[in-house]
Amino acid sequence: MNDKPSTPSREERLAAKLRENLRRRKAQARAMEAPGESDGTPSLSKEPRKS
Repeated sequence: MNDKPSTPSREERLAAKLRENLRRRKAQARAMEAPGESDGTPSLSKEPRKS
């Protein structure tokens, strides 16, 4: 028989959420690293203002 309840415990739910959050943050970090821009400066979505 199975002693575990069908719903995950609080710790299991939190661990799953942490893993999901980590994957999402890593994907965001990879997306921010534009190919060809290896100098470390962030790319801006807006053009700089002309004075």
